[in-house]
Amino acid sequence: MKIVILDADTVGESIALEKIAQLGEFMKYARTSADETIARIRDAGIVITNKVIIGQKEMDSAPSLKLICVTATGTNNIDLEYAAQKGIIVKNVADYSTESVTQVTFMHIFRLLTHGQYWDGFVKNGAWTRSGLFTDISHTWPQLAGHTIGIIGMGKIGGRVAQVASAFGMKVVYFSTSGTGHCTDYPSLPLDELLAASDIVSIHAPLNERTRNLIGAEQLKMMKPTAVLVNVGRGGIVNEEDLAQALDAGTIAGAGLDVFMSEPIPSGHLFLKMAHPERLSLSPHIAWTSNEARDTLMQRVYQIIRDYIPTA
Repeated sequence: MKIVILDADTVGESIALEKIAQLGEFMKYARTSADETIARIRDAGIVITNKVIIGQKEMDSAPSLKLICVTATGTNNIDLEYAAQKGIIVKNVADYSTESVTQVTFMHIFRLLTHGQYWDGFVKNGAWTRSGLFTDISHTWPQLAGHTIGIIGMGKIGGRVAQVASAFGMKVVYFSTSGTGHCTDYPSLPLDELLAASDIVSIHAPLNERTRNLIGAEQLKMMKPTAVLVNVGRGGIVNEEDLAQALDAGTIAGAGLDVFMSEPIPSGHLFLKMAHPERLSLSPHIAWTSNEARDTLMQRVYQIIRDYIPTA
């Protein structure tokens, strides 16, 4: 059976990928554009993709296609309904990056609140030496203990962020984007109350009809002017134009983003033209990419394919 991976550059090299290559005729493409997809999956039985879109026309062009493995939690790049109609199995991988995403969440929190980059530069550029003082208090910063973190989306990742925040002595509240409010470990609040109460708002929700543009100008105005917003969920949950305006206006103190509407962001993106870039901490959608997370991801993809081909 032919196995094709369409965007290998997104997962890197791994032992698991080498093992997958041994399960059948294997073809690896570093990247695949939309106009290349059909030709590349035409005779494939199994397709591995991270972000390459596989919709109706792509499936119709691949009569041998039986299994699509998505190297991610989200499957919004696959037409799931049409795949079901054609009897094509679609498998994703959930809960592989919880620790990784949690770590990047706090990376942004620390960068925004503790001014790590400023202090590092202050020492390295000689400003500290020239000051003659044993310390510097030009940039004040708050400790996490005693402050409130409001988590939007209390799933596995949101729950882990809550645990770490609690270890720092923070008060945790959350808003359920699904409306279920199933977590009883922390208080569940309506969104407006959470935004008003929180010193840090951290987003860990999927992008769907309930969360698209969930945070816009109106919601940002509900937040404390000293508060920071972190989004490691999905681009599109936060209105980027409204956020940029709020940051430059000082409506909120800062924002940390790992996800964006368009990835990578275009050269003229408004986040690259901020009047106050120091209020913005950016990373290029890397929260899921720790060594351990990617290894777990690909090992699970290998097992999915291995189970599908029991005689391999």
